[in-house]
Amino acid sequence: MNAESESERDTRKPRSQVAVVVIGYDDAAHVTDAVRSALAQGPAVREVVAVDDCSKDGSAGLLERLSASEPRLKVIRRRVNSGGCGTPRNTGLGAVTSPYVMFLDSDDILPPGAVEALLRAAEGAHAEVAGGLCVRRELPSGREVPWQERLYGLHAVVPHPAQRPRLVHDTLCVNKLYRTDFLHTRGIRFPEGRFPYEDVVFTARVLAAAPRIALVPDRVYVWHVRRSAGRLSISLDRAGAENWRARTEACRQAHEVLLGAGQKELARAVRAKFLDHDLRMYVRELGLRDTTYRRAWWELTRAHLAEYDADDWARNPGAPGRLIGRVVLASPEPCDLPRLRELAARPARLCPPYARAADGTPVWSHGIPQVSLEPLQARPLRALPLAVDGELRAGARGTRLRLRLHELYGRVAQAGPEAVEVEWRHRDDGDVVVRGASVALAPCARARRETSGTAHCAGARPEASGTAGLDGHEATWSGETAVDLAALAALGAGTWDLRLRVRFRDGASRDITAHALRGAGLLRRSAVPSTRQGVVLVQPYSTHSGALALRVAPGVRGALSVVRARLRRLLH
Repeated sequence: MNAESESERDTRKPRSQVAVVVIGYDDAAHVTDAVRSALAQGPAVREVVAVDDCSKDGSAGLLERLSASEPRLKVIRRRVNSGGCGTPRNTGLGAVTSPYVMFLDSDDILPPGAVEALLRAAEGAHAEVAGGLCVRRELPSGREVPWQERLYGLHAVVPHPAQRPRLVHDTLCVNKLYRTDFLHTRGIRFPEGRFPYEDVVFTARVLAAAPRIALVPDRVYVWHVRRSAGRLSISLDRAGAENWRARTEACRQAHEVLLGAGQKELARAVRAKFLDHDLRMYVRELGLRDTTYRRAWWELTRAHLAEYDADDWARNPGAPGRLIGRVVLASPEPCDLPRLRELAARPARLCPPYARAADGTPVWSHGIPQVSLEPLQARPLRALPLAVDGELRAGARGTRLRLRLHELYGRVAQAGPEAVEVEWRHRDDGDVVVRGASVALAPCARARRETSGTAHCAGARPEASGTAGLDGHEATWSGETAVDLAALAALGAGTWDLRLRVRFRDGASRDITAHALRGAGLLRRSAVPSTRQGVVLVQPYSTHSGALALRVAPGVRGALSVVRARLRRLLH
C-alpha cells in the first residue's frame, strides 16, 4: 500500500472554516456550557460569536471572562433586548468572518464532532447547506428522542429542495451549517424582534433560494428540553392562544415565501406539515385548556384553514390531520374534543360512535355529516386509525389488561383480526421493553352505547358480518391477559407506555396504542402485594393523547417516593 502524501492527509483535516453564533438572554446557568461545547469542536471552528441579548443576570460578564482566555470567542452585548431569537442571530451573523456559520442556543449544546461532520459533508458535496440529526434530550431524565429522524437516516445529497419535500418538516436552524456568502448574497435573515417560531420563516427563506443540501446521519445538535424551567421555551410555552396565533402566522409566512419563489410543491408541503404536525400537537392538548382559550384557538384555526384550497385538501384526504381540519372548518364552535384528541394521537385512533349518511357513506357524525370518512375505505390497513380500548382491573388472578378492538366501517372484519401483541415500553428509556403474552381476539357484539362513546362487549352473539351499523350494534373483538407487575417493578420506579400490535388473518399488522377507559371497577392508584418487592404502587392513567399508561413504584421506599413527588406537585 502506498503511503499517503502530506497533501492528501491535509485535505482530510478539518480546516478552520466555521463560525458558531451562540445567542442567549438571562441564561447564566447554561450559556457557558453552550459556548464551551462550540469551542470544543476543535480546529474546524474558527470563531464563536456569543450574542447576549441585554441580559440582567450576569451572563455577559461570564462570557467576557471566558473570552479573556479564549481568543476564538467574540462577545457582543446588545443594548436593548430584542424580545426574540431572530434579532440576536442576525447580529451574530453580521459579525461572522468565516466561510460557514452555525447557530446554537444558550441552553443547548453541540455534541463532539458535530461541526466536522457537517463541514465535511458541505465541502464534499459542494453544498450551500448541510444538515444532521438533532436529538431532544428531556431533562433531568436524560431521555433522548430524535428529531425528524427519517430525514437523516443516511448520507444524502439533495440537488434541489423540491426533490425532497420532507425538508419542510425540519424547521430548525440549529442542526445545520450554512455557507455564509449564500446567506449574505441571497439576503436571508431571521424575522426581527419578537417573532416566535422565527426558525419556520428562516427555513422557508433558505429553501426558497434552492440550495444544494447535504444530509448526514450524525448527531449534530442536542436540544435540551426543560419542562420544569421557570421560563419555558417558546415551543413549550403553549398555554396561551397567542402562541398558537404566532405559530399559524409563521406557517402562513413560510407558505407565502415558498409560493412567491415559485416553489409550489414545497409550499403545499408546508400546509400538509401544518395539518400533520402542528394541528395535531395542539389538538392533543386542547382538552386541558379553558373555554376562552378553546374558542380563541378554534377561531384562529378556522381562519387559517380557510386559506387552504381544494388541492391542499385533496392530497391524502384520509390522513388524520386533514380529517381534524375538516371538522374544525365544519363547526363554528369547538366540538367533539375528546374524539379529536384521539384522532390527533400518534398513532391515530378514531373512536366510536361511528355514523353513516343516509346513503350509507361513512361520515364524522350525525351532527357533522358533511365531513366524509369515505377516504378511510381506500386507506391501507397499516394506516387506518384503529381504535382499541384498554382497561386495567384488579382481581383474584392479579392485575388484568382487557382490550377491545372496534370495527371501522367494515374494514376490520374484512381484514380478520386474530391477536394483539402487548408490550410495555419505558417512558424515559424506549429501549427498555417488557413484552406480554399475545392476546387472542374473540368477536363479540356491543348491545348498547355508553354515554362516553366507548364500547363494551355485552357478551352477545357475534354478528355474522362484523360491520358497523346504525341500529346500536357494532362489532368488537376482545381479549384479556395478565400484567406482569413484578417484571415492571424489577426495573425500578418509572412510567410505562402500553404499545400494541394487532395482527390480521393475512399476516398484516398495525401498531397502535390503547384508549384509556375510565369508570367504576377499573384499577386506580393501588398498592399491590408482591412476593419479590413486598408491595408495588400501581397507577394507571390517561396521557394527553388519551392513551393508557402505567406508573409503577416497587417497594415501600419506591411507593413513598411517588407519594412525596405527588405532594410536591400539589403544593406547587
